[in-house]
Amino acid sequence: MNPSGLRLTTFAAPLRFYALTGALLPWLWGGAALLGLVGLYLAFAVAPTDAVQGEAYRILYLHVPAAWLSMLLYLAMAFWAALGWVLRVRMAAVLARAIAPTGALFTALSLVSGSLWGQPTWGTWWVWDARLTSSLILLFLYLGYLLLIAAIEDTQRADAAGALLALVGAVNVPIIYFSVRWWNTLHQGASLSPSGGSRLAPSMLAALLVCTLACWIYAFAVIFLRARALVLEREAHTDWVKELKR
Repeated sequence: MNPSGLRLTTFAAPLRFYALTGALLPWLWGGAALLGLVGLYLAFAVAPTDAVQGEAYRILYLHVPAAWLSMLLYLAMAFWAALGWVLRVRMAAVLARAIAPTGALFTALSLVSGSLWGQPTWGTWWVWDARLTSSLILLFLYLGYLLLIAAIEDTQRADAAGALLALVGAVNVPIIYFSVRWWNTLHQGASLSPSGGSRLAPSMLAALLVCTLACWIYAFAVIFLRARALVLEREAHTDWVKELKR
């Protein structure tokens, strides 16, 4: 999860990471707010009403970005946790910890918004099909990771235990993604995919992409903000953090 395209060594030093993210945060917050407003305008004022689902389909503009982020953030969390565990990269473990709450939030949003969408279209709030069940398991994995690292006082042991859980749980992500292909589920197939293209009208697709980008930028901003707090906590003994607190 390296949005700036900079080398890993830039993030490996806590001081550099803190300075870089401090400069990026105002732009990220501004970009998320601007794109969020544009996305809402496109979703509710420009995109047409769906011929089959009516106005209820508009929850797609929150549900789909949340579902995508729930999976991608878990993979990012597992990657950084494993990197910190194997290579002892300090900032990698910090990023894994910072990603987890945001990933859990988007997973919960995807489940709640999916239920709100499912009730008028399926006639039920919940079904125990493969997609929904595996998404619920993903939320439990996020919460399990957070509880595990909080329960172990030794930071290094907590990071290692969390990394192991994150890596084992990563197998659930492809199950979520391919569940609608592997099993007969009530959940509809993807409206947008790299291989199949888009089944959405151009204005619907534009609104979805803008909302997705807004959610991505928001996620980066929140993760960086949380990571900066963790850096200050872990590096409290260093001179540069003591200077900041004066």
